[in-house]
This record gives sequence, C-alpha cells and structure tokens, in this order.
Amino acid sequence: MSSIGKVEKYYKEKIESQGAMLFSLIDPDKFSLEKGKAIAKSSYENGADVILVGGTIGAQGKILDETVQMIKEGCGGIPVVLYPGNISGISEYADAIYFMHMLNSRDIYWLSTAQIQAAPVIAKMHLEAIPTTYLIIEPGRAVGWVGNANVVPRERSDLAAACALAAKYTGSHVLITDAGSGAPLPTPPDMISAIAKMVGNNLFYFNAGGVRTPVQAAECIAAGAHGIHVGNAFEEQVEAKKIKEISAAVRKEGKKRV
Repeated sequence: MSSIGKVEKYYKEKIESQGAMLFSLIDPDKFSLEKGKAIAKSSYENGADVILVGGTIGAQGKILDETVQMIKEGCGGIPVVLYPGNISGISEYADAIYFMHMLNSRDIYWLSTAQIQAAPVIAKMHLEAIPTTYLIIEPGRAVGWVGNANVVPRERSDLAAACALAAKYTGSHVLITDAGSGAPLPTPPDMISAIAKMVGNNLFYFNAGGVRTPVQAAECIAAGAHGIHVGNAFEEQVEAKKIKEISAAVRKEGKKRV
C-alpha cells in the first residue's frame, strides 16, 4: 500500500503485531450520548483497537460531533473512525473516515454520487480518507434496504470472492463485508475464507454484522478476516466481561498468524 495515513499505519502495525483487530461500533442514533460514551470507554478498557462511529440513519450533525468528541475524551487516544451511512455522517473531530462505495448496490448514488458530494467536505476538514469497498451479505437488513443492495447469497462464496477481487483491483485499502446490524448470524466462515484467500495481504479485510459471542468472533478471525466490527452485542448490555471475552478470542486467533 502507498500513501497511507496515520490511522492506516496503526492498522498495519496492529495486524503485524497481534494478527487481528477488534472494532467497537457506536451508533449515535440508537441511544444517549452518555451510553455511547460508556460503551466506547468500556470497549477501550477491555481490548477494542478502534472505535467506529456511524449508523444507517440519524448519525449526523451536532449529535455526531458531540458523540465523537465525548468518545475521544474517554478512550485514551485509540483511533475514532467514521463509518458513515451517508454524506451527512462526516465529523471534523474524528481521526479518519472510511471513504466507502457499496460495491453491490443497484443505485448509482451509493456507487459514486455520494462519494463525489462528500469528497470536497472531507478535504476541507483534513480528515484521513481510507479507500473502502463495502459489500453487503445476506440478509443485509437495514443497510441492505437503504443501500438498495443486491445482497450476496450466503451460500455463494464464489460471488463474494469475485467481489473481493474487484475491490483489490480497483485499489481499495479496506474491504468490509456486512451481513447487517442485528443479523442473526455472521457471514459464513467458508465465505470469509474465500474472500481472505482472494485479497491476501493486499488490503485489510474486516467482517461486520451478527457477531455476538467469542466463538463467533474466533471463527471469523480463524477463517481469515483481519478484524471484526461489533455493535449490537456491546449495545445490548454495557458489560465489560463480554467485551473482554470477545477481545480475547480475537487476540487468541490473531496470534496464530504472527
């Protein structure tokens, strides 16, 4: 990879040293600022490597800015990265932003129009923009519905691998597969494995949606993902024990690669 920023360098160093990463996702639209800060702080204290901030709807404006600022105050300097649901999901207070296109959207807006609208704003804010391909896996849930996604069927690892190859060839630095917030199950391990083999170490591959247990977290990493995003499992109950157990599972599997 060339011309990478501070946050991407942090990703590279973390993956080289510990094999895998844990991302804690905070959606400002779902709960109060105080609860968001509490989840982020507990995540930081119990092993999360990065705090993501964003959501499919509602994560914007003043509430987004205040959430990012509160998280940065209480999380000891680990990166706070925007995971935007739209062009409104940009905040100058974050450390970086996933500059995403939804590869399997049927709508040109999510493929290029949103990026064209957002790019000048991001440049003016001097935010680190991380080129990111976003791929929605069945069932897709809210993000699939909003993004008008042609979701990848769970049994078609070959299609997911082809999408991953497209992400690699178009120069993305990050690939995120997402079964959707609150999905009943994570992306299947055989699909994660097919994607991981296709991208190798050419880009960072993170999996999101449906991870609720340490076993599921370990399966995702063992299958080849460089990291996992966890949102709902940490939101349902701000419990240090759960975060610590999932973090330990990610670390254990990650260390096998180091």
